Amino acid sequence: MNIEQMPWIEFPMDGYDFVNRPSPRLYASHLPYHLAPKALKEKKAKVIYLFRNPKDTMVSYFHFSKMMNDLETIPSITELIERYLNGKVFGGSWFDHIKGWYDHKDQVNILFLSYEEISKDLRSAVLKISKFVGKQLEDATIDKIVERSTFKNMRNDPKANYEFFPDSVADKKKGRLLRKGTVGDWKNTLTVAQNEYFDKVFREKMKGVPLKMIWDLDE
Repeated sequence: MNIEQMPWIEFPMDGYDFVNRPSPRLYASHLPYHLAPKALKEKKAKVIYLFRNPKDTMVSYFHFSKMMNDLETIPSITELIERYLNGKVFGGSWFDHIKGWYDHKDQVNILFLSYEEISKDLRSAVLKISKFVGKQLEDATIDKIVERSTFKNMRNDPKANYEFFPDSVADKKKGRLLRKGTVGDWKNTLTVAQNEYFDKVFREKMKGVPLKMIWDLDE
């Protein structure tokens, strides 16, 4: 399963030796920069920072909170917007998280990659990642990775879709962890006024961070 091949460093698993795993070691994390392992500054490890536009991330969180038993269910998108924009949700502020890593990009060996880039051109994203980690892969191997990495395939793959979560963790009657994966799904949720307000706050909070946000695949 994905969680065994790439465990989450902030969620230690009983009996799992994180330190002495054979190299190359892969880990997943949602940690902000200030909580990340200090050894990253030695640049011996490589960090792939995957980000998603914050509107789709917020809508995804809205549905995610409904199915995860330990999370407070947000009753409406109207209430969530204020809390989300102010970092009053599980995981904290999207803005602080991305700015924290971006502001320290010269201190770690890091590749920034957006979910939207991957959705637009999965093969190019695989090639970019391969180059970053120092792997020269044959075309057939790239093709296989691309095929297995599509959202549709991962959504149906029991090794990747996290539907192995026990009922004590997630109420699968209320949704799926891999729900839609659509770029621009926020348009089906936010009103015009809510979107304009979100844009205003986004511009204020993201000054000085030139990372390109893709809000819709037509862009």
